[in-house]
Amino acid sequence: MAAQSVPVDMQPGDQVRVCRSVVVYNHPQHRGEAFDMEGQQGEVFNVLNDWKGRPISPTLPVVVAFGKFRAHFREDELATV
Repeated sequence: MAAQSVPVDMQPGDQVRVCRSVVVYNHPQHRGEAFDMEGQQGEVFNVLNDWKGRPISPTLPVVVAFGKFRAHFREDELATV
């Protein structure tokens, strides 16, 4: 069964807030420690849906920039501001 890409309504440049508990371990100010991203606000940097012109279905398609730090999210973990 081939994976199908799910359309994402968010576009690069959209302001978003993390609306669910998402724990990361690579945050620059909390490196190596669990850091919950819930409530953080950032800007959609990219939406991954193709690679070299071929459709893909990534697990975490929305790349959000929080200053210099970027993280990947599912669409249901984010809310537009």
